[in-house]
Amino acid sequence: MKIVIVGGTGHVGQAAGAVLGEHHEIVSLSRSSDPPVDITEPATAGRAFQQVGMFDALIIAAGKAPFKLVTELSEDDYLSGLQSKVIGQVSVAAEALDRIYDGGSVTLTSGIIGREQIAAGAASAMANGALEHFVKAAAVEYSRGIRLNIVSPNVLSSAEKYHAFFPGFEPVSDRSVGLAYRRAVEGVDTGKVFVL
Repeated sequence: MKIVIVGGTGHVGQAAGAVLGEHHEIVSLSRSSDPPVDITEPATAGRAFQQVGMFDALIIAAGKAPFKLVTELSEDDYLSGLQSKVIGQVSVAAEALDRIYDGGSVTLTSGIIGREQIAAGAASAMANGALEHFVKAAAVEYSRGIRLNIVSPNVLSSAEKYHAFFPGFEPVSDRSVGLAYRRAVEGVDTGKVFVL
């Protein structure tokens, strides 16, 4: 398979690419790739997908939300989280649909914030929840046998700079995260949230 990973240079994207790269061709795209992809500007993804050509699966492991106490969050903060994490991923996936072979797959990425509470995580929880519910609803409307799923990992072992934000949480191994993406890409599920 030819698998495109948007956000392929981040912790989650690298974990997915390491496992899937054992069996498949990986095309890693990011803001620093050539061509560059910025999920807040979905047209950049459309141009990149034209250069990549047809492919079997898309993974999007990009997007962020601000980390501030809820009493400090502004409307712009909430909107920036939704624009990057939710609208960005959903729009990039839409840009890819006509480039994905019949029977292919799209896998988005959320995270533990939303299932579990952490300090200053409200904006991220809102974005993750919206994204997961979108996947459940939209999967039944995808055509040509293309499946839509989402991987929702705990903090990764390799992302040590984030561990202090998750006191008492057991970090998940990069390989476990990669295997969840492998299941989403190679399996038969659709509309599923793969929780780690």
